[in-house]
Amino acid sequence: MNRFGKKISTIACTSLLIALISTSGFAATHPRYLITNDDVFGPNTVTIYSVEASPDGPKFVGKKVIPTGGQGLDGGYFAGVGVLLASDGVQQCVFAADSASSDVAGIVLSTQKVTGDFPGSSLDNGGLNGVTLAANDRFVYASYSGTYTIATYKIQPGCKLQFIKDVDAIGKDLGMAGPMAANGNVLVVTYGDGSIESFDISNGVPVPNGDEQFSSGSKTGNNPSGVVLTQDGYYAIFGDISGTTTVEVSDISSGKLAATVVYTVGGGVDANNVLLSPDESMLFVDNNKSGTVTAAFFDKTIGVVSAGCTSPVLKGFGVGWFYGAGLATASNTGNGGYVYVAEDGLLSAIGVLQLQVNGDSCELTETSHSHAPDSQSQGLRSLAVYPSR
Repeated sequence: MNRFGKKISTIACTSLLIALISTSGFAATHPRYLITNDDVFGPNTVTIYSVEASPDGPKFVGKKVIPTGGQGLDGGYFAGVGVLLASDGVQQCVFAADSASSDVAGIVLSTQKVTGDFPGSSLDNGGLNGVTLAANDRFVYASYSGTYTIATYKIQPGCKLQFIKDVDAIGKDLGMAGPMAANGNVLVVTYGDGSIESFDISNGVPVPNGDEQFSSGSKTGNNPSGVVLTQDGYYAIFGDISGTTTVEVSDISSGKLAATVVYTVGGGVDANNVLLSPDESMLFVDNNKSGTVTAAFFDKTIGVVSAGCTSPVLKGFGVGWFYGAGLATASNTGNGGYVYVAEDGLLSAIGVLQLQVNGDSCELTETSHSHAPDSQSQGLRSLAVYPSR
């Protein structure tokens, strides 16, 4: 969903967010970090959080704020990925979208040093809906919503990017490219008009697979926004802009998107943001406008989603924050254990939920460390996790 207009009439826009568990913070031998794109309106920043385990669940114990050198937008898609991790072959890199200045910033994770701000072509522009990112092991892709283009960048030594080429990315009803997901040789893109498309990225620059189509849900007003791909590349799961918790699944094992199958798995309002658990047994869905999170069961062998459980309304919803956004799991094994939620508003914060599964039932409960303030951003939209999955 695009909520730039809602920012004008209410509050801020969305940023995604992830947190992980670290047993000893920044000095740990194997630390885990939460990395957010603060999407600040004006000079943008990335924040690196340290998170440690406690008897009451994970909690934040430190942070470092890094100016990217570019300009943030404080707006865009709920499900737009604004920060991600990738390796240059030697070290871990952070790449963050600067939506207002229309570039991608590079950061060396180990030193927290910015390596530069990398624009696409001279025409690429983030417009009112910003820049969203995706990556495989060699390339970073940026959709520029203002110019209906996807830029390809090759990852360079030193966590830098080399712009390669733009391709047009326009929905069937002239929708702009939005959130994307990449896995191996496939890039899947959602558009603002309810259409979806996949591209072949085996040679880097996206080549259309000839499967652009309106999703099945869009016929009844449920438009795909967020997208996640299974690890084997067989299924694409879309989170819908919807009045209930509605998701769609497309079989892509043929190399092209098949017609989506629609699943309604709860009553929460909106389902833009979707995230698979590390073992792909659970699908987490942020109910963006009702302040809840839904956990659904996912059968990765046949691509079927079934109802699970929905959390209570999270602390502070409707008072300091007004929209949920990005999701992440605390562990990169099993079903994830804890779920983190980006809480978007003037008093942006991080929600923390514990997941408990018993057979074919589950429960999501908020921990005592939940609703941890995030003072750097008024519109959290995106995140990354290290160690990555």
